[in-house]
Amino acid sequence: MSTQSNSSKSFYEPILPSDQIQYREYKLLLKPELFPDQHAFHKFWKLAHHSVKPLGIKLSKMDENVKPQQREVVFYDTPHNKLYNNGFILRKRTFYHHGIADPRHELILKFRHPDKKVALAVDPRPLLPCKYTMKFKEEILLPRDGALGMRLVYSHNCELDTPNIILTQRFETTADAFPALKSIGANPKSALGIVNGVTIQEYQVDLGMLEFGKLAAKATLAVWHVRDTNQPIVAEFGYQLKFDSPEVVRRKHRELSEFFYTGLQARASDWVQRGTTKTALIYGFGNASLKHQE
Repeated sequence: MSTQSNSSKSFYEPILPSDQIQYREYKLLLKPELFPDQHAFHKFWKLAHHSVKPLGIKLSKMDENVKPQQREVVFYDTPHNKLYNNGFILRKRTFYHHGIADPRHELILKFRHPDKKVALAVDPRPLLPCKYTMKFKEEILLPRDGALGMRLVYSHNCELDTPNIILTQRFETTADAFPALKSIGANPKSALGIVNGVTIQEYQVDLGMLEFGKLAAKATLAVWHVRDTNQPIVAEFGYQLKFDSPEVVRRKHRELSEFFYTGLQARASDWVQRGTTKTALIYGFGNASLKHQE
């Protein structure tokens, strides 16, 4: 489900009980130290080319002159990580142009859960005067045990365009803006802050297009470093299928996208970083107890 809207007093018109997934996103964690320069992005894309040959998947050439997009990423939570421990992620992404921060930014509140009905039942929409986009996704991730394969989680996302909200304030104020957070049992007076004090410098490159039959997906590769120290954190290769309804995704197309995901894991085994998600790695920087496992 993907919808665009302006938040207003009509907010509590209920979300339709639709189970229409319109996105299937594949994410593969990689070792960040293997991407010291732009040449490494081309090297990995060539590796992906070798992975598609036995499958008959079309893969475009990477633009030799493509430049990484620079972005700053920050996660917010309570001191005891109440959001994350209840399946929520609150993330702000600021874009840079020629080294200068853009005044506009993207704020995302998402809820992830392995049960589709549980994920769909959570309404992440805001009570804020801003534009937002709703997305209901299937996310394909690495198995937790480090084995070759994949696992599925559902993600109910609300993407806000430059909302007028201060995130480092009392939880009750943020929960007033995002009513879905009222149920997580956080102390209303506790202040939100940057998770583990880590501000992330992200460099993302659009590698090219993958074609699984009649379904196409843009492939990207992002590398994360700690902004203050330039310490490498993680890299991630990802591609996302978008469709009007799940019914248009034929079994053959879905299987091709999955075979590519597992096949690339095998061929690029020396590149793969074992873990769960980029978010989990950021939360793992601290000493706080985490009840949530992505």
